[in-house]
Amino acid sequence: MTMKDFTRQITPIKNRLFRFAMRMMDNAAEAEDVVQEVLIKLWNGRGELKGVKNLEAWSIRLTRNLSVDKMRSKHAKTASLNEEFDAVSEAQNPAQFTESKDTIEQIHQLIQALPEKQRLVLQLRDIEELSYKEIMEILDLSMNQVKVNLFRGRQSLKAAILKTVDYGL
Repeated sequence: MTMKDFTRQITPIKNRLFRFAMRMMDNAAEAEDVVQEVLIKLWNGRGELKGVKNLEAWSIRLTRNLSVDKMRSKHAKTASLNEEFDAVSEAQNPAQFTESKDTIEQIHQLIQALPEKQRLVLQLRDIEELSYKEIMEILDLSMNQVKVNLFRGRQSLKAAILKTVDYGL
């Protein structure tokens, strides 16, 4: 694999790898380190990439494994989504802007409270829009486990949001 081929295949997924690492690490510098390590591993193993059916899923799985290794070495726990997906527009008036920011922060906290598998499956399916098959490969879960974790995560998140809306808690 030439540098041009490598760049053409890896560049489009680099930001997705960073977002995934960021969710797991909850630290931009550590997430950048993980992505850099992933890119180095992919480059060093570029000769073996021809046998990989789905390079994106392979790369995300490698990112996950390196993130888990890094967290274990620091005895850190997985964290919530970062603020890359904030849908807040600065064109709103100050009251709307503040309310939107508060709502997004509450949702981030609710997602952070989910069990790790549910949080990761939710992120990969609903945010990264990966297929069930890709999620199975990345997280090394069966199709049933992916669907169950996604369903339970969505249900837990829905219940927590409804409780917050209904009771303001």
